[in-house]
Amino acid sequence: MKIDTTGFRRATATATTAILLLTGALPAASAQPQTAAQPNSVPPALPPGTPPPRDTGGPDVPYEPTGKGCVTSDTKNELIEQMPWGQVHLNLEQAHRFATGKGVKIAIIDTGVDPRNPRFGGRVVPAGEYVSGTKNGADDCDGHGTEVAGVAAAARTEGDFVGAAPGATILAIRQTSDRFEFKGDATREKRTSAGKVSTLAQAIVRAADQDAGVINISLTNCGTPKDFSADDRALQAAIRYAVDVKNAVVVTAAGNLDAKAGCPLQNNNIDSATVSSISSPAWFADDVLSVASMARSGEVSGFSVWGPWVSIAAPGEEIISVDPKGTGLTNANVKADGVGKIQGTSFAAPYVSGITALVRERFPDLKARQVMDRLKATALHPGNVSGRDHRVGFGMVNPVAALTAVLPAESAGFPGPRPREILTTVTPPPGRDWPPVVVALSGIGIGFGLLMLTLLVLNSIERRRRAKLGG
Repeated sequence: MKIDTTGFRRATATATTAILLLTGALPAASAQPQTAAQPNSVPPALPPGTPPPRDTGGPDVPYEPTGKGCVTSDTKNELIEQMPWGQVHLNLEQAHRFATGKGVKIAIIDTGVDPRNPRFGGRVVPAGEYVSGTKNGADDCDGHGTEVAGVAAAARTEGDFVGAAPGATILAIRQTSDRFEFKGDATREKRTSAGKVSTLAQAIVRAADQDAGVINISLTNCGTPKDFSADDRALQAAIRYAVDVKNAVVVTAAGNLDAKAGCPLQNNNIDSATVSSISSPAWFADDVLSVASMARSGEVSGFSVWGPWVSIAAPGEEIISVDPKGTGLTNANVKADGVGKIQGTSFAAPYVSGITALVRERFPDLKARQVMDRLKATALHPGNVSGRDHRVGFGMVNPVAALTAVLPAESAGFPGPRPREILTTVTPPPGRDWPPVVVALSGIGIGFGLLMLTLLVLNSIERRRRAKLGG
């Protein structure tokens, strides 16, 4: 299956096979420069009382179509009969016996979500537009956001394909696109694609204000470490507002290793406090679930960016999802250099977002941070002393365990262990306990006496019998 495009082969990059790079790299001018003691793997702390950014409700500049055209369907109604390996590995069929995400809103902040695929079943709600047009996020010229939404929440279909939370509601917010550009003006530089860190921050606030229980961000601004900007501060404040004020779990892609459209260098430094690439918003590890990509082999994907901020992992290769402009499914995209598989940490993230929605349905009283802790505690941990590493975090997400495990940290709703007295004083070893010994020896003596008496009686009887025979 593939998704064809109008003029797409002339494009130099595609939004559907890699993390989208938000235009406007972190500026060199710093709102709060890093100090010598501050490792670059950790963002500066958010000052207490920092308010979230104000949501303007629209793009910050007038974007226009680039002329590449939008993606179109070329699946020719062919069927994909096999289940995605990730769906099988995560045992979603068993997980859906406990929850489907019903009543939970998943905000997809991406290139928009086309609601026409029947697998969405009328569950797509237009929720925000920061690029162009009047469809309020329910339009997807790139196809990326629709495919992300399919992994997170598509209903069961041919070949038993199903999204992670097939009962969830999808809030569609278009915040980025490589099919739109800003040509620049007297005061603002040209942008070759739509999307800015500042509007991402606004989109998060918008999603949180619409009561999203989960916010999926399959986007990243990745580059070499730079000073902390005002836009970074706004993004950090928006995430904190979503998590702690509006009780939303923010799930974000860890980032793809790609010198042209992703992270330039892998973070394989010996000193983990010093990194070569910073992937944001995954960087804000204390407040988000940052998702790495795993391959069918069980190894971390070669393109998945490492970092001390990585929280958890999920399948991110050989992805099958909804056809963004058709009624079927797709497992590949056409790009400038040919047909490629759908893959990336941007597709691992919606698996975790959907599973998060399942947990939120099953445990509605858990706060956002408790949900995050539950997912990390029940993941399939890497085999080391700490139970986590910088490649896959706490390990592969484990839906059934996340939905069924009883965690000691969650005291509410579960009976605690009965307290019992424990002897903690040190005492000398006791002396020999003589009464049992005396009883045992007495028993032996009595038994021996009875045995001798029996032998004596038998011997007397035998002598009498011989005497009679002799007489």
